Amino acid sequence: MCFSAEASFTAAALLIPSGALSVQRAYRTDRRYAPVCALPLLFGLQQLLEGFVWTSGASGDLDLVKRFAIGYMFFSWLAWPIWVPFSIYFLEPARRKSLYLLFAIAGAILGAGQYLPYFVHSNWLSVQLLDSAIVYDGVELFDFLFARELTYAIYLTLIILPLLLSTRGEVRVFGVLVAIVAAITYLFFRFAYISVFCFGGALMSFYLVAMIFWIDRRRQRDAPLSVAIDTD
Repeated sequence: MCFSAEASFTAAALLIPSGALSVQRAYRTDRRYAPVCALPLLFGLQQLLEGFVWTSGASGDLDLVKRFAIGYMFFSWLAWPIWVPFSIYFLEPARRKSLYLLFAIAGAILGAGQYLPYFVHSNWLSVQLLDSAIVYDGVELFDFLFARELTYAIYLTLIILPLLLSTRGEVRVFGVLVAIVAAITYLFFRFAYISVFCFGGALMSFYLVAMIFWIDRRRQRDAPLSVAIDTD
């Protein structure tokens, strides 16, 4: 998370087991929900990496800061715009699956363009540790094509729009929560937008844990009662 190493590690300690539990419950309830229920687990891994960014910075090891930051940015740039539409793909009817494949492919193109250059131009990623925030900045590939604001608008669209367009009401609720996080980040935390947006997304992903347990309880409640008949 964006506040401190302690906050990041605490978030990871809560998200990783919660995410694993939600995936396990999804497999028991409806396996189609397993990919979207894995999001808290993935957010937990990302927050764990940011915790190591904090501790590496505190120790003055800039090489480790860069390594952990690159791991963190894997989730920010590459995982989220691919995994979010890909996870909703399994929940949608056949006639809509191609739309979600297009979202995932577009996310892969954007994410790869943002992330892979870090391995060629190591100085393109800069990391600044403030008192209560981490600023991830530097050069981005699409800066050479259009304004960075447009890149971020496309990025947010590829993450939020697939959620809002879902035929599943519970998924649309998550989309609204993520959209609120994006708006708050834009209005108040633009100086550390990547860290704060991912922090907010991590918090909102706890909704997915509650969601799958609610779905499980609802299905158990609505399941028809089986009556054993003695034929003797």
